[in-house]
Amino acid sequence: MQEYPIKRGFTKGFEERMVDGLEKHFGVKPSESNGHYSLSYGSFINLEVFLGEKGKKLAVESSSDITLFDKHTEEEANKIVRDTTKCYNNYLEYVTGYNSKERSKKLKAAAKK
Repeated sequence: MQEYPIKRGFTKGFEERMVDGLEKHFGVKPSESNGHYSLSYGSFINLEVFLGEKGKKLAVESSSDITLFDKHTEEEANKIVRDTTKCYNNYLEYVTGYNSKERSKKLKAAAKK
């Protein structure tokens, strides 16, 4: 599980963005179970998001399709992985307010603590 901090000012409407962003960025309506929203898209067999620590962090659990390169040519599989990564990063920026570089810095700082 990975937790992402939410930028100041992005906590208002955070839960709605968390859910709406899935459909907006992945084009798939997520299924809901006990406050956990999940979907399958591209190289993700399962992508599950939910409220993290005190409702102030985005918690994400994912599992990837390790047979992707067995099912597709290398070029097709790489395209699927790139598309999935792009959608995922856009989703995270939409929900957290931080771009990938900022998220990386935040995660490194949290790991040092």
